[in-house]
Amino acid sequence: MGAYKYIQDTIQETKKERNIGYRMKLSKWRKEGTVVNSEYPENLPKARRLGYKAKKGYITVRVRIKKGLRRRPTPKGGRQAKHQYLYTQPATSHQTWAEQKANRKHSNCEVLGSYLIADDGQYKYFEIVLADRDAKTVKTTAVNKKKKALRGLTSSGRKARKRKKTEKKSKKKTSKKKR
Repeated sequence: MGAYKYIQDTIQETKKERNIGYRMKLSKWRKEGTVVNSEYPENLPKARRLGYKAKKGYITVRVRIKKGLRRRPTPKGGRQAKHQYLYTQPATSHQTWAEQKANRKHSNCEVLGSYLIADDGQYKYFEIVLADRDAKTVKTTAVNKKKKALRGLTSSGRKARKRKKTEKKSKKKTSKKKR
């Protein structure tokens, strides 16, 4: 086994044990902002797999997303049967939301990928790997596509788009059967 395998195993053990150091880290993150730059990745093997390198032009960002159901905006005026539900099934995942938040904050960078680093009762914490478009040290084809995360072209965004397609197809099939 290589060094990254051992690092991955220790990360998984600390997540399972939820020891004091891990809990202190979570409480510190809770007090910080929603999108925070981190000096180095929490999970180095995962970040390297997504394309992170310890060079200028590569950034890791920690994003906090609130857990739970997504509330639907309440409609203005009138009482209709369609207005009587509060929560909706979202089209995108928490991970996709986190990538989009990071991309909006760092508009000069592109999202290479993201992964879950922690979660507690209130929030999920994702780490997003970003690459600067203008840096000369960055040489990936992913950087050429602008605003990938906002258009749903990252790995988690593609999964959400695939989910939408299958839902539309199943709705069409049920509507044809009723006729």
